[in-house]
Amino acid sequence: MQVHTCRNSFQAVRSFFMLLALSIFSVAQAQPLQRLKYNFNPGWKLFVGDVRGAEAPSFDDQSWKPVTLPHAWNEDTAFKVAIDEHPTGIAWYRKHFTVPKEARGGKIFIEFEGVRQAGEFYINGKFVGLHENGITAFGFDITDLIRFNEENVVAVRNDNAWDYQEKESKSRFQWNDKNFNANYGGLPKNVWLHTTAKVYQTLPLYSFLGTTGNYVYATDFDIPARKATIVADAEVKNEMDTRKTFEYEVEIRDIDGKTLNTFKGGQYTLSPGETKVVSARATMSGLNFWSWGYGYLYTVLSRLKTDGVVIDEVPLKTGFRKAEFKNGMVYLNDRVLMMKGYAQRTSNEWPAVGLSVPPWLSDYSKGLMVESNANLVRWMHITPRKQDVESCDRVGLIQAMPAGDAERDVEGERWVQRVKVMRDAIIYNRNAPSILFYECGNESISEEHMAEMKALKYKYDPQGGRAIGSREMLNSKIAEYGGEMLYINKSAHIPMWAMEYSRDEGLRKYWDEFSPPYHKDGDGPLYKNAPAREYNRNQDSHAIENVARWYDYWKERPGTGERASSGGVNIIFSDSNTHFRGAENYRRSGEVDALRVAKDGFFAHQVMWDGWVDIEKHRTHIMGHWNYKKGTVKDIYVVASGEKTELFINGKSKGMGDKSYNFLYTFKNISWEPGLIKAVTYDASGKIVAHDEIKTAGEPAALRLTTRMNPAGFRADGADLVLAEVEVVDKAGNRCPTALNMVSFKLQGEAEWRGGLAQGPDNYILSKDLPVEGGVNRVLIRSTLKAGQVVLTAAAKGLRSASIAFKSIPVPVEGGCP
Repeated sequence: MQVHTCRNSFQAVRSFFMLLALSIFSVAQAQPLQRLKYNFNPGWKLFVGDVRGAEAPSFDDQSWKPVTLPHAWNEDTAFKVAIDEHPTGIAWYRKHFTVPKEARGGKIFIEFEGVRQAGEFYINGKFVGLHENGITAFGFDITDLIRFNEENVVAVRNDNAWDYQEKESKSRFQWNDKNFNANYGGLPKNVWLHTTAKVYQTLPLYSFLGTTGNYVYATDFDIPARKATIVADAEVKNEMDTRKTFEYEVEIRDIDGKTLNTFKGGQYTLSPGETKVVSARATMSGLNFWSWGYGYLYTVLSRLKTDGVVIDEVPLKTGFRKAEFKNGMVYLNDRVLMMKGYAQRTSNEWPAVGLSVPPWLSDYSKGLMVESNANLVRWMHITPRKQDVESCDRVGLIQAMPAGDAERDVEGERWVQRVKVMRDAIIYNRNAPSILFYECGNESISEEHMAEMKALKYKYDPQGGRAIGSREMLNSKIAEYGGEMLYINKSAHIPMWAMEYSRDEGLRKYWDEFSPPYHKDGDGPLYKNAPAREYNRNQDSHAIENVARWYDYWKERPGTGERASSGGVNIIFSDSNTHFRGAENYRRSGEVDALRVAKDGFFAHQVMWDGWVDIEKHRTHIMGHWNYKKGTVKDIYVVASGEKTELFINGKSKGMGDKSYNFLYTFKNISWEPGLIKAVTYDASGKIVAHDEIKTAGEPAALRLTTRMNPAGFRADGADLVLAEVEVVDKAGNRCPTALNMVSFKLQGEAEWRGGLAQGPDNYILSKDLPVEGGVNRVLIRSTLKAGQVVLTAAAKGLRSASIAFKSIPVPVEGGCP
């Protein structure tokens, strides 16, 4: 199978189906490769509101808004309003496409990675299905509805109501919740079109298709010898009118595309309408095992062959790793690994675009988690989008994958809904090496329900090396892992790790009470009629709380006794447009802000989490900055992993810090003076093991612009994004850490402004005027459908302006079909 771009789509389709048509008349004639996968995201039309007859092919949609998927129709409100104010209602999506007449005789499937909340789907005016759970992927067989060599129309009527009820049961979905599930409505995930022959390997889309796809795993590991047995299972379906005999063959390619092994699984015969799982296995040496921070992926090509000719081929990217859950600990590739990471909202959103970002930006965000030395992301309440799953595979970040829930166990139809979502999620994601945990609930569930979920795992993923469990399953005899929220659990049996061990909130804008805008720790509105210091922290206080909370788990880490804590995850990684308790209308518990600019807590974790269990590389981080007013006296905090830490100002020692929580060093009543502040950390013998330093920046002099973008180039597909960073710098180019200047942006060329986020009216969403915070901010710029030069200019009163230019590259689309 190939994933085709728009440039060669119709040539590929015509060539494929012309050869397929010829092969129908001559079975003996060699058949060509017959599976193609198309990016079906370009060329959609959007109308917000309900309209009669919009499913009809003849409906006039010329005035509708052109969009490229993934695209939430209410994206403009991401971070602008609180989660419970996200717009809801009906929206329609339509797409025109053409399939050549040579396509007759094959199979055509459409795959949606998800819809929020529910979607009614039509092909050429014919209703094909209703998907309602708002989470999982699904697909339709649209072969018999296609008009060949004519224009076809796919139409989707979307309803993202908070109180949406399942049509058949009249039951609400438990996870359609205004606390944690940001409501980005419509089609905010990718769409794909698949073409196959009538004897084919199925898609892992159980809803509507009832198929499970391919399953690849490894057994019989010998980690020191880098050896394992690779097994590939494929579900094959025969939709021909005659029996079909074929061979099953598997090829393994390394990360560079080099063929390492090709092995066969024997010969099979399928009767008309029959579905069968075929299998092949081989023992391989010299393997690179997937691991934390090492996202080594192989391409596994599963082929069906007749008379030596390939009639179907499916490529699957996966990695091989050994995971065990025993003695109260997690073992990865025979090595104990203490879980260290974040409980991240599954929406994983960005300002003014929601969750709909390109894959490279997903990789950037997950890469930052790994850079902070996190090894685990626990997605919260609902299954992550496929793009996030695959991103974790690539960067080497372990995942805990939930299905769908809220805060408690349920009965009746709502439990049935949860089981269906877990089933579909396991089938769709079971080849992801990064998934080590399946989570059945954000609260405890009954033993009966745990057994039901566990049975699903052993039915659909018996060899994946994953544990299934739930939060608070402390006394369960069935769960394979568990853990609390704010408490330390130790175990000598199944692993116990904390699911949300630090929940406080604080804006990146607030360094401390001595820095502009002089936010005293805890200043803010009451929460439940009580002071809410925990939800209105500054960076110093927020990072210190993270250190104190982590210490509780570190002191009970593996190796400290027969019973141990397997670590835990901090809520959350990036600020999120979900449930909040502080002054702002979004959650600010992140170790980075919504644009992924780091807070001090990011670096604190980087220090504390360096290593599989114990520290393997010493680090030191001075919290905050070194730009204060004359006469300022304050405590200086350093996070370090050695035995002692000494502070120097302009080369003069201020003595050793008071050590607490193993990692925090406090230097009390330090008088500020301009220059260089340096922290030096020593081991028990007095040897220097790490250091950090900060120098005073000069007066603000200029703006500086830099960009991050798709490594393959800024694609003119209407969906790609550029992340542009603006800084206030002094004459020497040093960032000015207390600058709060208002910056005015000007965007010229083929690009769309999506903007950034800052404290102020509507959080400055979509505004071209927004301030830096702590001397820095970021904005998003989206491509249009036309390639060309783009120029971004930033200006601020009293500062030298900055300008940066870049180009988008063409992405041709023909006939509406990529």
